[in-house]
Amino acid sequence: MNQASQVLDAVVVGAGFGGLYAVKRLRDAGFRLQAFEAGDGVGGTWYWNRYPGARVDLECWDYSYSFSPELQDEWDWPERYPAASELMKYLNHVADRFDLRRHIQFNTKVESAVFDEAENLWVVRTADGKVTKARFFVPATGVLSVPKPPEIPGLESFKGESYHTGRWPHHEIDFSNKRVGVIGTGSSGIQVIQALAGKCKHLTVFQRTAVYVVPAKNHALTPQMRARVRATYPERRAISRLTRFGIAVPFPVESALDATPEERSRKYENAWENSQLLGFRMCYGDILSNESANETVAEFIRGKIRETVRNPDVAEKLMPRGFPFGTKRPCLGDTYYSVYNRDDVTLVDLKASPIQRIVPEGVETSDGLHELDCLIYATGYDALTGALTHIDVRGVGGRKLTDKWASGAKTYLGLITSGFPNLFTVTGPGSPGPLANMSMSIEQHIDWIANCMVYLRDHGIDRIDAELQAEESWMQHVQDVVSNTLYMKANSWYIGANVPGKAHVFLPYLGGHGAYRKKCDDVAAAGYPGFVLTQGDETSAESREAIGDTA
Repeated sequence: MNQASQVLDAVVVGAGFGGLYAVKRLRDAGFRLQAFEAGDGVGGTWYWNRYPGARVDLECWDYSYSFSPELQDEWDWPERYPAASELMKYLNHVADRFDLRRHIQFNTKVESAVFDEAENLWVVRTADGKVTKARFFVPATGVLSVPKPPEIPGLESFKGESYHTGRWPHHEIDFSNKRVGVIGTGSSGIQVIQALAGKCKHLTVFQRTAVYVVPAKNHALTPQMRARVRATYPERRAISRLTRFGIAVPFPVESALDATPEERSRKYENAWENSQLLGFRMCYGDILSNESANETVAEFIRGKIRETVRNPDVAEKLMPRGFPFGTKRPCLGDTYYSVYNRDDVTLVDLKASPIQRIVPEGVETSDGLHELDCLIYATGYDALTGALTHIDVRGVGGRKLTDKWASGAKTYLGLITSGFPNLFTVTGPGSPGPLANMSMSIEQHIDWIANCMVYLRDHGIDRIDAELQAEESWMQHVQDVVSNTLYMKANSWYIGANVPGKAHVFLPYLGGHGAYRKKCDDVAAAGYPGFVLTQGDETSAESREAIGDTA
């Protein structure tokens, strides 16, 4: 196919959970499409994140596709929380089972996407110099896919090996007999620290912020366990589509402050022993809206740290303080706190001893030099917007998306940003995304996008854009919802606080997956109010004003 000469219906970017389902759903709806993937295979986030210990933090029966009962029944998950390697096997199976690879061009990075107003097309340029034109642009680029490099002087001077968890090599690395340093204690850092403790000569953890880590309680799944889940899949999925978090658990309404200390202790002990990502959140309804209620959970976890870590000084350094529990994504780890009982593991508290610079021999902090053979940067991602803003995206009037989002990303319903017609964001800013079941959120988004594209095709509509006022109102609603919670009391990647220069705006929608799904469905059923639908070049003055383009 000569992409330069043939106009397609859609260009999809990415071959992870979102990209693969977009390819399948749009192809099955009869659209001509081309997907581009920078890596040499499918997997998305799991293609790049292959660091030791990498695994999902949501149970496998939720973090998986629901669109195919046959797929659900035939895939045997080996563990409650599958490792990255198992998720790669799963996504490769999906790509082969549904014949998706022939629509994906691998080893191809999308460099720019420019909306051609005269032709009403997106002009997509890739690093190989080729141009593809399509009516719709669907970047399924992921929420956590662009690594954030560390801002430390002297990075290039280090003479040992260095790796970033978000761009891990695709070959085995021998850490035995090496002095390894890990900078960062978010989810990736927690996982790699647990995996490498005892597997290297010495492990030094550089911690800037102590985090809440709750047990994973990961375990192998037996055939009987899998059979029980399969028997309840239809009901489980139906319930999940209606719930706040996109999983089949009820949201509590009781206050932690109405319970007696003994009642709270019993409930928290049960959440600890039968742990899951949202276990403590599901104990009481005000954990993330009332500081006093939140502190009951925070202090319970601190008590567990005191019980586990033998050295009181080290235990104190590991105590999370200064932000409420759950306002940064909780981490799962069965052995995290106990690794600090090992003689070959050292914790460096960067608040007490900040890093001065990286030097050829290792890391120099204010208390001296830590000599290392290997450095691992677990410094996170430019979340939610980074993957899309790293592409030169230009909409109506040649406006850059980076300029539009300079003071904070804005969309209507997390689906379209005004002034960038026919560009659909998948789990974008203003959608529940990372605060719900990502695979369920992805399916909901792609289904809505595909149905919308069918509607436009059937009604002879060439362009869909978001009304500027609808976009402003939706993003204000996103902020209004979060204002009733404790989330803004933490400097998290939810607000872009981890990226220097990024606007501090809370981007995920906290109203819940089920409520969001209903809102999106209601908008579609009503004929897409809040969106501007136009045919050909018949964009009226009223339509141009609605999208904020009066030039």
